Formats: sequence, structure tokens, C-alpha cells
Amino acid sequence: MSHHVRSLLTALLLSLPPAVLPSAAGAEEVIVGGYPVGAAEHPWAVAVASRAHLGDHRSGQFCGGAVVGPRAVLTAAHCLSPQVTGVDPADIRDLTVIAGRSDLRKDEGREIPVRSLWINPGHDRRTNAGDFAVLILSEPLPAHHAVPLAGEGDPAYAPGTPADVYGWGDTSGRGSFAMELHSARVRLLADTSCASAYRDSTAGVFDPESMLCAAVWSGGRDACQGDSGGPLVAYGRLVGLVSWGSGCGEPGQPGVYSRVSVIADELVAAGLAHR
Repeated sequence: MSHHVRSLLTALLLSLPPAVLPSAAGAEEVIVGGYPVGAAEHPWAVAVASRAHLGDHRSGQFCGGAVVGPRAVLTAAHCLSPQVTGVDPADIRDLTVIAGRSDLRKDEGREIPVRSLWINPGHDRRTNAGDFAVLILSEPLPAHHAVPLAGEGDPAYAPGTPADVYGWGDTSGRGSFAMELHSARVRLLADTSCASAYRDSTAGVFDPESMLCAAVWSGGRDACQGDSGGPLVAYGRLVGLVSWGSGCGEPGQPGVYSRVSVIADELVAAGLAHR
């Protein structure tokens, strides 16, 4: 990661009041083929919302995110693009993270305003590379809500590893958006399999350095529209964020995720997250 990116992350850290700096001690894709789960049991899975731009339906949710520190949430850079929200990120005055709410029709949990945000300037909208954004919360969440990050070389990235993806997106691939948090069990795939699946794709360009794939190869389980930015967790560690793919749960068309190891060292060094 570039010095420019590290400097921006450091600036985010310095924007926090000294008394609430996070401690290192302490975790455009609902889920097809998944099942409802409780937010209390998976507190690092949060909704990213704006009632002003998306309405009160489903609490204004439009993307997912992963709590990686008391004040830090990782999500997808493309979630904050005008193509998703309809406005420039600077014009979203009520950007909110919803934590501890399984059912978006209810008022359980907390709606925490986003104090500041960082969108990866290296995000390439054509290839989908660098699909990361960091949201800094105005109020801290409990430290145990954060999911640890899987850094480079972590065995959680090994092909065949079972992993769980979370979100409130489309459950069918036909616009049936979920009201409750869902999860689906998939497996990480070899980079060669993913590269082959998307060799001639117009949806994006698979880059093994910054992306990984997960799926059930025969199809039926996957992230979908509305799940973007949501967490992919293996062995209790965050390995990916929902980024892109072709269709939802289609055989031979795995979901593509931003590889968290790309940004893990910088987040940990800035005190925003832990392993």
C-alpha cells in the first residue's frame, strides 16, 4: 500500500478524540442460499445506511460492513459511489452504521453516525481493484464487537477453507431483499479457478494480489445485490469484503471479495484494528 494511503489512514486515527483511541486488545453484492442469523451473535456484521437517500424502508440500508475496531468499520469503496447512493459521498449528511440490529424493520441496536471516512484513492472502478473504504464512527462500539483481521500468509486464506458471508441483500437474485441479517457458508477457491472463471468477464478483472474468490462451485450460495462491503469470515478472522461477481449463486461464477490482507497491516499500525 502506498505512503499516500498510509498517511490518509493515519489522518483518520488522529481525527479521533485522545480518550477514545482504539486498543489493539479486544471483528454491489442478501445472501443467496443462506439463512437468518442474529446480529448479537455476529456483532461485527453491520449495515451501512442513509435514510435521507434510501428512505426509512429497511432502515435506509444499502451496503454492509465489518467492525474491525471500536470506531472503525471496513466496507467497499464502490458502496460510497454516486452509482450506488445517487450522490457524491460528501453530500451524504446522515451516513450511519447500524450495529446490533438483525431485523431492519425494528429499532434494536444502535444507529451510529459516521464521523469521517476514507475511500481508497486507488480503487479502480473498471477492474474493481482496491475496493476498500474505512468509516470512522462518532461513538465507539464495545471492543469485543470487532472481528480480527487475517493478515498476509494467514492459513484462513487457503483454498478449500470454509467461510461465512453476511448481509441483508438479495436472497434470490431477483430483487427479494432481506429484512433480517443472513449468512451463507461458502469455501475459498484457488486463485487459478477464479482467474479462469472471470477470464473474459466484463464485470471486472480478477487480481489475486488484491482479491479472492469464494463459492459453492455448483452454485446456490453467494452474496448478491445489497451485500457489498459485507464480511467474509474464516476461522474467526476477516478475510474478505463482498466486492463483485457475475450473477448471484450461478454455477462456475464465484463471488469475488477484496482481500483484507492488503489493508490489514496499515489498519493495525494505525491502531484502528487488530489481528
